[in-house]
Amino acid sequence: MLDALIVDDNRGLADMIVLMMDMLGVSARAAYGSRSALMALEEKVPDVVFLDINMPGVDGFEVLSYLRRIPGCEETPVIVVTSDDQPETASRARELGAVKLIVKPITVEILENVLKQAGILDS
Repeated sequence: MLDALIVDDNRGLADMIVLMMDMLGVSARAAYGSRSALMALEEKVPDVVFLDINMPGVDGFEVLSYLRRIPGCEETPVIVVTSDDQPETASRARELGAVKLIVKPITVEILENVLKQAGILDS
């Protein structure tokens, strides 16, 4: 079973994504912010990370940059989740190694499509 890490400082949204992932047959756990995300990544490398960008303190871009330096996480697919649909945000996410970017709000269908497009979930 696929294992996903959902990183968002909004607990309600993170928990909702975990539930949606469960509906897709993906095991998911939530990290409520940057510090929790870094600790979770060092405990267990997931198959995919859904990463919010706009978080207080250490933002998602910094988390993504750090993630790429953790042994075993260099190639972990990261899907950026944001309410910021500016081209600069998508460009920076790609430069740092994100495989996809999805703009909030999120639905089960959006999650399923992005996982399939990224080659993480079978069609």
